[in-house]
Amino acid sequence: MTDLNLKPDPGFLSGKLEKFWDLSGRKILLIENEYDESMGSPVFTAGGKYTTRGWTEWTQGFQYGSALLHFDATGEEAILRSARENILKKMAPHISHTGVHDHGFNNISTYGNLLRMMNEGKTTFSEWEKNFYELALKISGAVQASRWTPVKTGGFIHSFNGAHSLFVDTIRSVRSLIVSHRLGHFLQADPNHDQDPQQDEKHLRARGALPKRQW
Repeated sequence: MTDLNLKPDPGFLSGKLEKFWDLSGRKILLIENEYDESMGSPVFTAGGKYTTRGWTEWTQGFQYGSALLHFDATGEEAILRSARENILKKMAPHISHTGVHDHGFNNISTYGNLLRMMNEGKTTFSEWEKNFYELALKISGAVQASRWTPVKTGGFIHSFNGAHSLFVDTIRSVRSLIVSHRLGHFLQADPNHDQDPQQDEKHLRARGALPKRQW
């Protein structure tokens, strides 16, 4: 039976977490140095080595996002530099990719974490760099908004399978749409948007369609 009054000491995990983050750093560097990216993004392991499953490049954001989270936990600057360089060089196509729903996985994991850490003071503040991250997130959300399938009772953002398809990963990836909206952006081609993003948010919040503000 679960003891609901149990108050575990977080310090109990300190030794295990040290081992965890040490292993995390070594795995991130192994993937960086040994994985052949010409095959596509790493998705699962076969014989202890990462390989791909190339229906979409939905895990590339996890590859570099994991490095950002590692820096967030450990402060290892070398891994942060590597992640930022890879994001700058390789992640731009994901921002405007209209054929997939994977924007939360790829863009929130990368540009979103970079913006969050800068806002939290964990990385050096740069106005232009902050604007760059925000622009990436704004465009990503607008692309998600364009992937809309209307139905009689409303509509949904469809998956990469086509306008008929909705499944749970699509819902999780709607994070990019929410972040874009919170940053004051909208899809210019949407005839239903309010010219004032604050009014858009007011209407959505009144219907209970927005969670608590985090951006």
